[in-house]
Amino acid sequence: MKWLLGLAFTSACFSQALIRIDQPQAPPAWALLERELLKQSSLACDRFSGKYLDSRGYLAHTPRWGTLDGPDDAIETFHNWTLLHALGGSDSVLTAYKKALEGHLLQYKELRTVKTKLAEQGAYHKEFITQSDWFHTGEGMRGFMFLGLSEPESPSLRLRMKRFAGLYMNEDPEAPNYDAKHKIIRSIWNGSKGPMLRKATTYDWVGDAVPGTFHLLHGKQGRGGMVNLESVYEKMLAHCAEYLDSVGDHPLNLAATGLATNAYMLTGEKKYKDWVLEYVGAWKQRTDANGGNIPTNIGLNGQVGGEYGGKWYKGTYGWNFTIYDGEIDQMAHRNTFDAGAWPGFGNAFLLSKGDAGFVATLRKQMENLDSQKKIVEGKTLLPTGFGDPRGYKYTGGKEEWYNWAPDRFANRRTEIYLWSMDAKDREKLPADGWLKFLDGKDPGFPERALRQDLEHVRAQTQAIEQDDTSADTRLADYLLGLNPAATDALTKLTMGAYLTGNIWTLHARVRYFDPVRRRSGLPEDVAALVENFTSDTVSVRLVNVNQLEAREVAVQAGAYGEHRVVSATVGGKTVAVNGPVLRVKLAAGAGDRITLRLERYVNEPSLAQPWSRE
Repeated sequence: MKWLLGLAFTSACFSQALIRIDQPQAPPAWALLERELLKQSSLACDRFSGKYLDSRGYLAHTPRWGTLDGPDDAIETFHNWTLLHALGGSDSVLTAYKKALEGHLLQYKELRTVKTKLAEQGAYHKEFITQSDWFHTGEGMRGFMFLGLSEPESPSLRLRMKRFAGLYMNEDPEAPNYDAKHKIIRSIWNGSKGPMLRKATTYDWVGDAVPGTFHLLHGKQGRGGMVNLESVYEKMLAHCAEYLDSVGDHPLNLAATGLATNAYMLTGEKKYKDWVLEYVGAWKQRTDANGGNIPTNIGLNGQVGGEYGGKWYKGTYGWNFTIYDGEIDQMAHRNTFDAGAWPGFGNAFLLSKGDAGFVATLRKQMENLDSQKKIVEGKTLLPTGFGDPRGYKYTGGKEEWYNWAPDRFANRRTEIYLWSMDAKDREKLPADGWLKFLDGKDPGFPERALRQDLEHVRAQTQAIEQDDTSADTRLADYLLGLNPAATDALTKLTMGAYLTGNIWTLHARVRYFDPVRRRSGLPEDVAALVENFTSDTVSVRLVNVNQLEAREVAVQAGAYGEHRVVSATVGGKTVAVNGPVLRVKLAAGAGDRITLRLERYVNEPSLAQPWSRE
């Protein structure tokens, strides 16, 4: 193998440390599968957008307000398209997402409601949802939050991200969402029209019953049959009958920190970082003082449980949110304490350059649950609720842990481990294909995962082709189920990143750029496999599957350049790098393993691409 490292300039006109890999090899199966998945997933997205987006970017469905099948579901249809492009998907995927986003904002701005004022003049005001909860707002904004991975220089993206972040920093007098004195977001319902400081109504949650017969996916209807919406409308309202308490802060609101985090990484303006650390820091202090349990209500007085006489576990979507769901005619447990907390604390961990205290708070929450475990018929069960087991609307019963179930927080434990890289955190995780692969115990995982995602693309494309519904029989969540983009295996295998839940922040060991075309993602014909990593190393195998032409790739340490590459080892030889980016020139058909020694979380995170870091 021939190799060379030094500072050099190429046709890309930017300088970074450079390694050349000249040793050819037969392309491994995983590399060919990666390239095929990027290709087929991109083509499938082209087919989806060609069928379901019109010339304006409007989604072919019947728009309506609500959290069951409303605006957040419509744009969530494209939730991982910007991620697909940032991984190396086609430019057409990014173009289609931006077309869908602009069309979505216009289409739902035209919406009008009668039974709720939240959308009486449209679902969006200043291009942001008027009022909603961040469980749903976060679902709808995943694609937008990752748009900066591909277009950090976009003026419209910068303008919007700054404006949206400002909604939670009291920069817009129409939206006093944040109480700077008490360091709270004042309601679980918030947005461009400010906080909801009253009880919500079921119509706020469900919206109007638009006339027509639809393929309803919520409740017991399923994808197959068509149902007149008005005939099940009362059931939909019954679904949200107990979702009415709104006043005070909730851990879901921690997801709003994604806006300021992105604004900081786009602009470098310190005020955004300061706000994230202030707001998440206040949540950390209250959680630590609450014995490590994340409270699900902070009162307008800034006190834990302030709207419920000090009961930290109360509130909509809280620890004690055990309700009777009239839509499905049964009791339901819907505690979402982790959905916004993990992304929010992860943002603070990133912006604080790896302050371990943020991870320690999340770890303590898991330890509190573990301390209550029960062994039933040889199975370990953990509680998922706390308070009065009879449910949310009762306040006179005994306060206790309840609703034991198999551990549903393995995904959150995985995030804790990947942030801390503490061996003790790894011991708490169950057997997992990807983690076992990283441990060297499941070598077949990459091919298996890639083939599974290729099957997803095939099945979704077939469903798209066979779909004979019309726009007037589809609500937003119908098309959400037809999204063909497959990104899970690629995210894990190429970047060493892990995304879970419905609200995302990207934490990656490495990310890739095409220095020739000057765009994000793996260059054409290049495949990458993160084979293992430790607290200060990551080993990546890079392959050029093109047997005729050389390729060049820029490898960045961290999703946002937050890590520093100290050195790179190739073929047993180690050379110094001392920067966030390493350039690799791959000869035709060449490939090899590169082991990077890292210093994690030493750089300010930035969405700047390598050629803009000069």
